[in-house]
Amino acid sequence: MKSANMTFQADDGAEIFYHQWIPKGKKNIKAAVQIAHGMAEHSKRYSRFAEALTKEGFAVYANDHRGENVGYFADENGWGIVVEDMRKLTQLIKNNHPDIPVFLFGHSMGSFLSRNYIFLYGNELQGVILSGTGGDPGLLGKIGYFVAKRESKNKGKKFRSPLLKKLSFGKFNTAFKPNRTEFDWLSRDNAEVDKYVDDPYCGGDFTAWFYRDLLFGLSVVNNPKNTKMVPKDLPIYLFSGDKDPVGNNTKGVKQIFNAYQKAGIKDVNCKFYEDGRHEMLNETNREEVFKDVIGWLNDHMN
Repeated sequence: MKSANMTFQADDGAEIFYHQWIPKGKKNIKAAVQIAHGMAEHSKRYSRFAEALTKEGFAVYANDHRGENVGYFADENGWGIVVEDMRKLTQLIKNNHPDIPVFLFGHSMGSFLSRNYIFLYGNELQGVILSGTGGDPGLLGKIGYFVAKRESKNKGKKFRSPLLKKLSFGKFNTAFKPNRTEFDWLSRDNAEVDKYVDDPYCGGDFTAWFYRDLLFGLSVVNNPKNTKMVPKDLPIYLFSGDKDPVGNNTKGVKQIFNAYQKAGIKDVNCKFYEDGRHEMLNETNREEVFKDVIGWLNDHMN
């Protein structure tokens, strides 16, 4: 396996960092998997998963979403710009590997971005995998959006908001008391949680304007009109831990699964892992999860 750290230029001229993992020998590449990472993390965290994929003949690409280190996407239309960054990487992958299919894998916030991506550009993909996604936040999301706009106006777009952090993540650890860390909700594997806690590029506080972008994005991807725009023949696979607070202990994930079925998606499947938390790729049973994902990818090559 060959790996590399590289950059590409976004439509607005910004330099976007990405990581790629390529199987040895281009003839051995049967498909590409593009990864969209979650909030408050980065693409390098997917190295172990990427290594498992390359062993099975998949090339893997993952960009770091712009502004992650500062908790701020852009002055205007941040959510849409990040989706376009993802498409730019898809085009790069297709240029590098013109004769193989491309799958999109999105985790957590990356799953929300991916859900936006597929109603715009789903025809360019072979399939999409959504890890640790969540449902419509409803009234709480509307309140959060109002608070984010208010704090951005009163305290500045780059104000790091404790209130918005509490509204978004305040109850995630509740089910796992007594808490060892504030990120116990990520995984049952203490070593993996500690890696996250010790990583300087993970778990930071985000700006009010970022939360405004995120909550706007959630309203977009949960709009039934947009869900109906997803290509009906695009295979979709959702998976989650059944104790994942982002997915409201399966309720939110089931909501999205049902929405895709209602929209007429012909091939949509869902799997829950017993006692699993938010990061199933870093859970105690991650080898099982890797095997399931690879099995789904192989089943959807044609």
